[in-house]
Amino acid sequence: MSDTPGAGQRPGQRPRRNEKGRERNRSGERKFSQSAPSQRTRKADPARLVAFEVLRAVAAEDAYANLVLPVSIRKHRLDRRDAGFATELAYGALRGQGTYDAVLARCVDRPLAQLDPAVLDALRIGAHQLLGMRVPAHAALDQTVGLVRAVIGAGPASLVNAVLRKVAARDLASWIGELTANQTDGVKIASLTHSHPEWIVRALRQSLVAHGRTVEEIDELLEADNAAPVVNLVALPGLGSLDEALAEGAEPGRLAEGSAYFAGGDVGRLAGVREGTLRVQDTGSQLVARALAAVDLLPAGPENGAVAGSVPAPDAGSERWLDLCAGPGGKSALLAALGRSVPATLVANEPVPHRAQLVRQALRPVDGGTWTVRVGDGREVGQEEPESYDRVLVDAPCTGLGALRRRPEARWRRKPADLVELAPLQRGLLESALEAVRPGGVVAYVTCSPHHAETLAVVEDALRRRPEMELLDSGAALDAVSIGGPLNSARPAASGAGSTAQLWPHLHGTDAMFLALIRKPV
Repeated sequence: MSDTPGAGQRPGQRPRRNEKGRERNRSGERKFSQSAPSQRTRKADPARLVAFEVLRAVAAEDAYANLVLPVSIRKHRLDRRDAGFATELAYGALRGQGTYDAVLARCVDRPLAQLDPAVLDALRIGAHQLLGMRVPAHAALDQTVGLVRAVIGAGPASLVNAVLRKVAARDLASWIGELTANQTDGVKIASLTHSHPEWIVRALRQSLVAHGRTVEEIDELLEADNAAPVVNLVALPGLGSLDEALAEGAEPGRLAEGSAYFAGGDVGRLAGVREGTLRVQDTGSQLVARALAAVDLLPAGPENGAVAGSVPAPDAGSERWLDLCAGPGGKSALLAALGRSVPATLVANEPVPHRAQLVRQALRPVDGGTWTVRVGDGREVGQEEPESYDRVLVDAPCTGLGALRRRPEARWRRKPADLVELAPLQRGLLESALEAVRPGGVVAYVTCSPHHAETLAVVEDALRRRPEMELLDSGAALDAVSIGGPLNSARPAASGAGSTAQLWPHLHGTDAMFLALIRKPV
């Protein structure tokens, strides 16, 4: 471009355009952007890129967000602040997917199923920034479009820009008002408002009633599911310490002994976590393990019912404990540590070899002479080792409907058919445990689901088939190990004897853990 005065430019006047053709500021010196408009925001912001990678792995590879996220954070070397942002963005977009998709469907000119899945994930990330986070709209738009331009392409970036501008025209409350304006079905309204599949809303409503609560609590429960959970820590008794975590800003736990709430970012930087003596474990899981370890047993011996051929305790006066479904080993580690003072030895059973290795790793901080890992089908233990264990934990595989706040992708993966498929396994494992426990011993049946089909129905079926078994006061057992006072978790059995117990996110701040303690008579 020549500096020759152009039309309307007086002789001697500085040219209005520079050598790149950009017009100069008439009022004085001005700095120009180093990139042309078509090149702006082409580089993906690392925190948003991490969130995008997590959503892509969850959707395309059936991955678990809690496993993918730390790896991606380390790969992109995010600092503490950016790691926190990426975590909230990824988990929030996954939790809010149902509501955000309903909003996006109003802003896209085609069915969402016809969009490139990567583009849809980017739109969900943008929607969460605009509707669920305190990110300025211009930043959410600019950075999300830049992310798409960098990792997907310029064409999709234009689409994302246009759609997110429509999303930004209203806040979340206004969008929900529009989505539910013509709805009269309470389940549909709750599904759209709280981003849960309708079948899960319906199931949780029924679960509340089944466990002695009221259906009116459903909104509180769904809101608790959508709240970002604080990391729960437990120091293995006699082995671990909370001191470092407390020095880093953790708060002492309000329900379980030796527990803490940690909101300081990556727990992996704590030495105790690296060593395995300080563990990440939901408080509900801690309480059910402690309840089993603390409940009274009845004495047993050849004179009061122990069968010939039972496996004796390795040392006189010690107990034998069994974790029938041990993987990945969190409850096993806590039980093994608790058992050191009894004393007790623990057998941790896991059918999948690679998960059995995780159990060994979890148990590593505990004296190796007090535990063993068995690799095999838990349904066979009762026949192979009848009446051999004093305490048996059955942490049964389940739908995980009680842990949706920690596993945000689970709500979109689980189907009603899963309940039917899991039922025989749950019943088989409980039956095996009742065979394996010795007379006077106790079985704890535990799930991280409040669904009637996975909790009360399984226990009631077992007690019908084995009427001699005694359902203990499970609520009282939880209260006895709670440092925060009565938990109000018990549901009396229909027969009036004993109780089951159910914890809730909206009442106790834990996962929705179910507990039934069953004792074999002597």
